[in-house]
Amino acid sequence: MKSQLKMFLPLLLLCAIPALAAEKVCEVASPTASFSIPHVAAAQALNTDPKSATWSQAASTWMTKDCTHEIDYPNLKTEVRAFWTDSDLYLLFICPYTVLNLWLPADNSKDRLKLWDRDVVEFFLGDDWKDIKHYREFEIAPTGDWVDLAIDINKESYDSKWNSGYEKQGRIDEKNHIWYAATRVPLKSVSEQPVKAGTKWRANLYRIDGLGADPQRHFMCWQPTCVVNRDPNHVPEHFGTLIFTK
Repeated sequence: MKSQLKMFLPLLLLCAIPALAAEKVCEVASPTASFSIPHVAAAQALNTDPKSATWSQAASTWMTKDCTHEIDYPNLKTEVRAFWTDSDLYLLFICPYTVLNLWLPADNSKDRLKLWDRDVVEFFLGDDWKDIKHYREFEIAPTGDWVDLAIDINKESYDSKWNSGYEKQGRIDEKNHIWYAATRVPLKSVSEQPVKAGTKWRANLYRIDGLGADPQRHFMCWQPTCVVNRDPNHVPEHFGTLIFTK
């Protein structure tokens, strides 16, 4: 187990990109983004079809912005749908793309570290509003490859052996140039406290896209973190809020 968050260091190269250096660094406004999601009474069969009944009652939000700079990526506008049941959080990412950057061959049998070096969606969830540097990380690739991590920035460490038990699916629609990631996350994997209407979690949503090394790729945040000289994803003080509603 590495004691440092070395897996995130390649993202720091983003700050040295000459093309982006001329772009203005964004500013985080208060309050940060919030996403209110509805409760659905019965458990739903997980799938990646946005037209299916599973997602008919879900709420939607979108990602278009760069994590650090005042840049929009309208061609990559990513929809995220979500709802919750008494036991699980459901999320569906709908990701238009131009060209895919994949780890091949796919291997869904176990965690795949460095998944973030290719196309991926990520979401960070935490229920602790006092120790904000403690949260969970989940990732899903277009191929369905995955990794989940227990993050504790206080110790500058992560736990890749932690297993959330989340269900995940990936699907690539080559004809329409869209890829999908769907997941069902056990609520108890994030919080020991019962989730009810009105519960709020700290959260952020991410997408990494594009070929080449980090300086050529797109790092998108639902709630831009607007930091330089550090990893733009792991900035818990700038996370948004996931709100569980009735």
